[in-house]
Amino acid sequence: MNAARLHYIYDPLCGWCYGAAPLVRAAQALISIQLHAGGMMTGARRQFVTAQLRDFVRRHDSHIAKLSGQTFGSGYTYGLLENTQALFDSEVPSAAIIAVEQLSTQPDAGLAMLSALQQAHYVEGQRIADIDTVCEIAANLGYEPSSVRERMKLLMSKELGESTCEAHFKQTHRLMQQLGVQGFPSMAIEHNGVFRKLDVGSYIGKPEAFSAHVQLILAEISAQESRFEAKPALTGERAVLCSVDACEIER
Repeated sequence: MNAARLHYIYDPLCGWCYGAAPLVRAAQALISIQLHAGGMMTGARRQFVTAQLRDFVRRHDSHIAKLSGQTFGSGYTYGLLENTQALFDSEVPSAAIIAVEQLSTQPDAGLAMLSALQQAHYVEGQRIADIDTVCEIAANLGYEPSSVRERMKLLMSKELGESTCEAHFKQTHRLMQQLGVQGFPSMAIEHNGVFRKLDVGSYIGKPEAFSAHVQLILAEISAQESRFEAKPALTGERAVLCSVDACEIER
């Protein structure tokens, strides 16, 4: 494994992050990945499903599915998105991911939990803003539900003021500012403190090309080249992202 790291800035409720999941899997086979949750729908940005949210999300989901090949299940499209009692809150699933990262000795524990949460949300239509639900999902991955619940409780506790989750989101936002990115998904490869941004949007639906792009970067790092020139992005759709407030396509 190359000493370089891939920093992945994501949100569990970001549809484009679900669309980028095949790229993440492709990169995972090549490089260590560090997750940075962005807190897209937290605090005042949390919301219950409404007709407006449903129409907005479905419009983007259709485009994401077309570009990425990812499946949005009927339990989500015609179940969860029709349920006005369903809350969209990024903090709970983000806390679950951080919790299993802390509880596990496996380097990809967080990625496995993120994948399971995306499957539960976008395919099965489960409420991943519900603590009982995410603990059950963690149990299916082999974790003790009570341990995950207690760790999540600590991560989200505001007893001493700012919660650990809130601090994590702020740290992610600082990294985003450092990299000059504005939304999710965003990725950058770091080596010896030098960051190289990846044009995720150009590779949505093209995991093999993305894998080749990452391999090129790693080969150049291994060759200790003093200067890196990025491989030209693929032509086609413009870059895609979910901003801290909503999903959108860069124009």
